[in-house]
Amino acid sequence: MLTKKLYEQATGRSQKSNIIAYQIRQSFRPGEITAEEANRIGYELASRFLKGKHAFIVATHTDREHIHNHIIYNSTTLDGTRKFRDFFFSGLAVQRLSDLICLEHQLSVIEKKPYRERQKRITYPPKESNRDRLCSVIDEILQQKPTDYEDFLQKLEQQGYEVKRGKYTSVKGARQKRFIRFRTLGAGYSEEELKAVLAGEAEHRPRQKCPAPEQKFQMLVDIQAKLAEGKGTGFARWAKQHNLKEMSRTLVFLQENKIGSIEEMQERVDAATARYHELGDSIKASEKRLAEIAVLKAHIINYAKTRPVYDAYRKAGYSKRFLETHRTEITLHKAAKAAFDEAALKKLPKVKELDAEYSKLLTEKKARYPDYRKAKEEMQELLRAQRNVDLFFAEEKNPTEKAQSR
Repeated sequence: MLTKKLYEQATGRSQKSNIIAYQIRQSFRPGEITAEEANRIGYELASRFLKGKHAFIVATHTDREHIHNHIIYNSTTLDGTRKFRDFFFSGLAVQRLSDLICLEHQLSVIEKKPYRERQKRITYPPKESNRDRLCSVIDEILQQKPTDYEDFLQKLEQQGYEVKRGKYTSVKGARQKRFIRFRTLGAGYSEEELKAVLAGEAEHRPRQKCPAPEQKFQMLVDIQAKLAEGKGTGFARWAKQHNLKEMSRTLVFLQENKIGSIEEMQERVDAATARYHELGDSIKASEKRLAEIAVLKAHIINYAKTRPVYDAYRKAGYSKRFLETHRTEITLHKAAKAAFDEAALKKLPKVKELDAEYSKLLTEKKARYPDYRKAKEEMQELLRAQRNVDLFFAEEKNPTEKAQSR
C-alpha cells in the first residue's frame, strides 16, 4: 500500500477499481520435486519475469498430490512510478518462461500437441462426497479392530477428523464446513451400530455405492418453439434425431406398462398423481403432529418447572418486585398456560406418552419415504411420457395442416 501512495503522489493518478496484486500458479508433477526446490524455482520465475521491479512473495503448498507455488506480486513497482501492464498473452509468456526454467532444472513440462491429436475426456470419475469419504475411513478403521469406541474416535482424529463428543457424536474433515453426525450416514454407521460392531455383537457391512438411476427416456424438444426463439437449422436437425430416439424409448415404456390409448394414459397419470399427493399429505400431517408434540412437551416441562415460582408469585399478591426478580420463569409459565388453553386441554398428557407417540410417528414417517419417492418417480415418468405423446402428435398434425392449406 505504501508503493501505491507513492504512485499517487508521483503521478497524481488514482483509480477506483485499483488492482492490488497479481497471482501466478505454478504446478509440478507429483513425486518429481521437493517443496524446497519448488520454492526456489518459483522465486527464480518471479525474479526473471518481473526483472526485479516488483515486490513478490512465493508460497509453496504441499496439501495436494502435486506440489505447487502461488506467486503473488505487487501491481506497483518498487519505486512507485509505474504499474504492471497485463499485456495480451501475458499468461502464455509466463508459461513459456516457466517451461524454460523447468527444463533448465531437468524437470518435466506438459507437451504441446495439435488440437486434433489431443485426447478428449469422455468419462469423468465419480465425485466422492464428504459422507462417502467418511464412510470409507470408518470402514478402514473398523478393519483395524479398535479396542473400544474411544479408541475408534482417536483413530478418526489421527486421520485428520475433528471429533465433537456429546449426546450425538459428530465429526468434521479438514476441508468441511459442517460437522456430520454418525446417525445421518445411513444403516450400519450409527453410534449404536458401531458400538455393537466394536463389542463383537454385530458384523459391519460397508455401504455399497449405488449409481444414480438413469431416466428411461427424456422429454422431447419443441422444435417450432425453439426455432421461433432463434435456433438454426443445425439445431433443428439434431432435435429431430433426438425426438425420434426419445419417442422410441417412450413407446417402449408405454408397452412395458401396458398403456395402449390416450385415455389409459390419463387414468394412469391421475392415479399416480393422486397416490403421490396422498403420501405427501400423510408425511406433512406427521411432520405437523411431530412439531405439535415437540412444542407441547416443551410447554409441559416449562409448566412443571416454573409452577412453584408462579405459586409463590400468586401468594405474594402478584407483587411487581417479585415479577421483576422472576420475570423469565413467570413468562414461561404464562406461555405454557396459554398454550394449554388454546389447545383446550382439560388434562395434561404425560411426557412418556408424548415420547412414545413421537417415536411412533417418526418411525411411520421414515417408513413412508421409500413409497413416496417411488410414487414421485412413477408420476414424473408418466407425465414425461404424456407430454412426449402430446408433443409428437402435435408435430405430426402441423405438417398435415400445412399441406391441406396449400
